Amino acid sequence: MDEAVRLESLTKTYSSGANPVTALREVTMAFPRGSFTAIMGPSGSGKSTLLQCAAGLDRPTSGRVSVDGTDLSTLNETQLTELRRERTGFIFQSFNLLPSLTAAQNVSLPLRLAGRKPKREAIARALALVGLAEKAGSRPGQLSGGQQQRVAIARALVSRPAVLFADEPTGALDLHTGRELLDTLRKLAGPPTGDGYAATELADRPTTIVMVTHDPNVAAYADRVVFLADGVLAGGLERPTAEAVAARMTSLAVS
Repeated sequence: MDEAVRLESLTKTYSSGANPVTALREVTMAFPRGSFTAIMGPSGSGKSTLLQCAAGLDRPTSGRVSVDGTDLSTLNETQLTELRRERTGFIFQSFNLLPSLTAAQNVSLPLRLAGRKPKREAIARALALVGLAEKAGSRPGQLSGGQQQRVAIARALVSRPAVLFADEPTGALDLHTGRELLDTLRKLAGPPTGDGYAATELADRPTTIVMVTHDPNVAAYADRVVFLADGVLAGGLERPTAEAVAARMTSLAVS
């Protein structure tokens, strides 16, 4: 499989007076197209910084990021915004829904911003996929926190992104709904082995999933788990189990 995202010697330093903080140090790794990768590590290990740099939301201090074959360092801010809007999707802890729009209108927003006319059927499928078909006309204030997160997930999926970046996507969901979401992400990325791609009713091309999580049970849905510690790579697991992930996280916490 070719690479949907590649990081080369990625370093990110934040200036903080006389004491700059380096969040990432010379991180090099690739995310194959159609793969599902979980990123884990202790608090302050650089997980969120890696996700933001990989997604083009923050620029690295040095190194290079390529997304869907495009070197982000060659893009100006307008081009970078267009790439994020048209070729990536985002699920964050905050829902970022517009309160004056209905669920269906919030889901359609990325397509409208990209100058594409949303198809009613695609919006309906996206909402049905996250269990909110009957809430299409509801506004965020009429939805629970978990329902608002599911609208945000549908919004991220409706544009059929090449890469979907997720930061704790199940954080606001109950256990049952969280499992349904993870099953959906698993299907979008293809079989757990990474061999081939299983199309779904929402997408007919591979979607690469890059997900930050602290939960070993959530990470076990991924093809692999990559661990960070103090801003550097600290190994990984292929075909992870929740038990193996938890054991590795414990060893990182005490090392």
